[in-house]
Amino acid sequence: MTIDRQLRVAVVGAGPAGIYASDILSKTDLDVSIDLFDRLPAPFGLVRYGVAPDHPRIKQIITALHKVLDRGDIRLLSNVEFGVDVTLDELREFYDAVIFSTGAIKDAALSIPGIDLQGSYGAADFVSWYDGHPDVPDTWPLEAQSVAVLGAGNVALDVARILAKHPKDLLSTEIPDNVYQGLTASPVKDVHVFARRGPAQAKFSPLELRELGHIPDVDVIVYPEDFDFDEGSIQAINSSNQTKQVVKTLTDWTLKDPASFTASRRLHLHFLHAPHELVDIDGDGAVDVLRTERTKLNGDGTVSGTGEQHDWPVQAVYRAIGYFGSELKDVPYDATRGVITNAEGRVLDTTGEHVNGLYCTGWIKRGPVGLIGHTKSDASETIRHLVEDASDLSEFATASRPEPTAISEFLAERGVDVIEWSGWKLLDAWEQSLGEQNGRERVKVVPRAEQIAISLGRQAAHV
Repeated sequence: MTIDRQLRVAVVGAGPAGIYASDILSKTDLDVSIDLFDRLPAPFGLVRYGVAPDHPRIKQIITALHKVLDRGDIRLLSNVEFGVDVTLDELREFYDAVIFSTGAIKDAALSIPGIDLQGSYGAADFVSWYDGHPDVPDTWPLEAQSVAVLGAGNVALDVARILAKHPKDLLSTEIPDNVYQGLTASPVKDVHVFARRGPAQAKFSPLELRELGHIPDVDVIVYPEDFDFDEGSIQAINSSNQTKQVVKTLTDWTLKDPASFTASRRLHLHFLHAPHELVDIDGDGAVDVLRTERTKLNGDGTVSGTGEQHDWPVQAVYRAIGYFGSELKDVPYDATRGVITNAEGRVLDTTGEHVNGLYCTGWIKRGPVGLIGHTKSDASETIRHLVEDASDLSEFATASRPEPTAISEFLAERGVDVIEWSGWKLLDAWEQSLGEQNGRERVKVVPRAEQIAISLGRQAAHV
């Protein structure tokens, strides 16, 4: 069956997953009109607000995403919050299908005694702070001389590196001014990273790990007694070049002469230590000690506890053990996994049936695993199903107000300051002009109200 209009599709979440899904959908045989929503004034999601500022290579992904949206066939509608500015039922008046690509931005829970003490933080919140996210406070309590970071992935390395690095060595990046000032006041001397399993199970990328060894005036210290390799470890090393490189780098660091450790700051990497408890020694409600339990490899790469405990005097603990997806109003949600209930991107109701016209992609679909390449293939799978479903246009084309102007009029009546692509380009140019004045590529604008004012042309051009 044919219809006399374009199919209307809303994509909720303008990070890499949402932009890839929009791009792939735009290149199908469907005659489709796509609107891409985001609750923040600026697009690009975790690439803008989840990648450390001293990783410009990864941030070049934004250049590719920028090209997609700069074509003009995908309409960006930023500063629109799903569930607040527009509900699911309201969206379905304007669109035949909705794709959710809202990612995973919360920290996974860690249920150990003392986790709620003052000085215990989620890494996701800290990352949002140092990346200039508009919805977090301007300041961060950087008062600890000794810090623990829990986790064995790249986020743990990012957090540890930003904490240990001298702020002057971040000045060439797009680090916001409030973050630079906060880090400058930090008294930190020692940053400890703790991994439950062994070196062969670490999820660091080889490049990120090697970068630790090149931070000016920061010594990287690894402990030989933390090294053990079981049969599962040997298999992992032999089957993965990435694991082999990580283990080689770590092993080389164990051979360093302790007399060579002369830097003013130290970054310690500990393996086979599981977090057991955060302890408040003096009763003031704040972290004084991280207690870990020594673990042992079981032969297959997993670990179990030994009962042997170690106390580490620290004044702050950051858990970087993974992200977790947030529930969306009126959208089926798997609270155990932190994802939208779905089968290959088709949203499922409580009976396991596909909810007509609802889809998801990215981390809110599969959980917070995988790199950018996985996000592309993930989006392709979701879009393939949408195209299959749209073949029965008589059932698929359900929007009662499909005109592209209708959603704009609706949001205007709600008093929502919608920011389109032209508005982002104003903010983009503004941030680049701030950077140019300081010999940098960009300086981020942090306050949400200021981002909105610049994007809507309400603030005079920066001089």
